Amino acid sequence: MKFVRWGEAGAEKPGVLDADGKVRDLSGVVADIDGTTLATMPEITPETLPLAGDVRLGPCVGSVGKLVCVGLNYADHAAEGGWDVPTEPVLFMKATTSISGPNDPVILPPGSEKTDWEAELAFVIGTRAKNTTDGAAHIAGYFILNDISERAWQQEHGGQWTKGKSHDTFAPMGPWLVTPDELGAPTGRAIWLEVDGKRMQDGTTDTMIFKPDFIVEYISRFMTLEPGDVVTTGTPPGVGLGKSPQVFLRAGQEMRLGIDGLGEQRLPVQGA
Repeated sequence: MKFVRWGEAGAEKPGVLDADGKVRDLSGVVADIDGTTLATMPEITPETLPLAGDVRLGPCVGSVGKLVCVGLNYADHAAEGGWDVPTEPVLFMKATTSISGPNDPVILPPGSEKTDWEAELAFVIGTRAKNTTDGAAHIAGYFILNDISERAWQQEHGGQWTKGKSHDTFAPMGPWLVTPDELGAPTGRAIWLEVDGKRMQDGTTDTMIFKPDFIVEYISRFMTLEPGDVVTTGTPPGVGLGKSPQVFLRAGQEMRLGIDGLGEQRLPVQGA
């Protein structure tokens, strides 16, 4: 199944795509697409549900508890930045207030100098995971997340990466949450990003160092993952930081990105 959340920002309703890709209203079945419903979703026939019409799509998961990120998780991305390939997953957090919809504007922070893009495969936890040895059993669905980063804040202001990762609109999610049975293996997926039509990232999830199943097992050693928590798994090469010369986002541009089987995002970039 492909689940969505639709409607005005902050008042999204649950939805599901039918066979024609149209949004059907799930609000008569569940209250939201979130940690309370992902593992207990009843059997659904989308074509029997009301059509939602031409609507805004919001973040595909609601009420996210934690947003955990894995850094430097593509061997070719580590190489472009001159970083050592990690021997264990590099973990950091993004604030949940950074979450936005798949076509919502990305707002550059005041004084932004080096705001960058990172197309990523993300997933949501469906059942509680603590010291698990079966990571796959806890993944309720996959989707796209753009891990937008202000590199000056991330690298030039001391401390950890979170401050450069957490500005409002820095975590566009969706358009769809695709269940594992529908998506199949998350490996071998083309992943790409364009800025104003120019291809910047053009990779595959096959170069991911640590795969989603292991990532769940690893994180669950250090913190309990609860239903509705989101984990994003790193980015392939082609970020602005890795270009020569470096390039970063400017107001008036548009990002377009996608992952095979998970749809696309279109994100206009606006000034503060």
